Amino acid sequence: MTSPNLRSAYGASLVRLGTKDKRVVALEADLGKSTQSAMFQAEFPDRYFQMGIAEQNMASTAAGFALTGMIPFIHSFAVFATGRDYDQLRNSICIPNLPVRICGSSAGLSDFGDGKTHQGIEDVALMRALPNMTVLCPADSIEVEKMMDCLLDWPGPVYLRINRNDLPFVSPADEPYSIGKVTMLRDGSHAAVFAAGVMVSRSLEAATALATEGISVRVLDVSTIKPLDREAIIRYAGGVDAIVTAEEHSIIGGIGSAVVEALRGVSHAPVEFVGIPDSFGISAEGYPELLVHFGLTSDAVASTIKTLLKGGRK
Repeated sequence: MTSPNLRSAYGASLVRLGTKDKRVVALEADLGKSTQSAMFQAEFPDRYFQMGIAEQNMASTAAGFALTGMIPFIHSFAVFATGRDYDQLRNSICIPNLPVRICGSSAGLSDFGDGKTHQGIEDVALMRALPNMTVLCPADSIEVEKMMDCLLDWPGPVYLRINRNDLPFVSPADEPYSIGKVTMLRDGSHAAVFAAGVMVSRSLEAATALATEGISVRVLDVSTIKPLDREAIIRYAGGVDAIVTAEEHSIIGGIGSAVVEALRGVSHAPVEFVGIPDSFGISAEGYPELLVHFGLTSDAVASTIKTLLKGGRK
């Protein structure tokens, strides 16, 4: 049975890809036990490269591997995998459009104990802005496995955002998956919620609660943040009176921005964001505590929907 932990699912999937294709190599920035790339090291020590705390060098080395026909996966915490080596990602990987896969582990607030220095809440904005970069944010470990299966043949670089914790299963296990797909997990007629990551399960909880009040909510899993299927966003945003985006990321530059960009030029219902305000994270004793602190809860999603339906803003 698939583990509910996204990191464990990622590590096991990396081993599976390495077994299937000898072009797969893994590079690690001294966090192998945390990112779970250590699973790959145990199976394929000759294709595993410990780069130390040197993300810039790791990204440049990965570019070299890609130029020789390999498929390199590089690993660090999301805040470091996207920030420390941004110049190398841009110039050495994205400009030549190389098939490097960047695992941003412990994304968002999920590294609850280490605080703002280790919590990547702006990583999607950074990666979305890079031409040629694909940005993925799985809702659960089932989706992690399906995404990984797409990465052997996907052209160009990919950023994969991995939560540190166990998340509820929400993805249809038997439904075919493809990068770029927007998946409707629940249909509804009054409001539409476009969510990613941990906020997919929270949005489903909100929809269930609102149904008892006669409010019908459509919930969409937008696990591919870039390239975003604009036609699907417009279609799913149609016919409702309220649109909400929900993400464990800054409200600047994330899925909320992406959805509004997709809806430009067409008539649509009022839109509101559920996400992290323009601030850094904080440390806490537990992950749920941080989600409550920043309003990343099913109650927050539900109240935002109700406010929009009443004609106001939260």
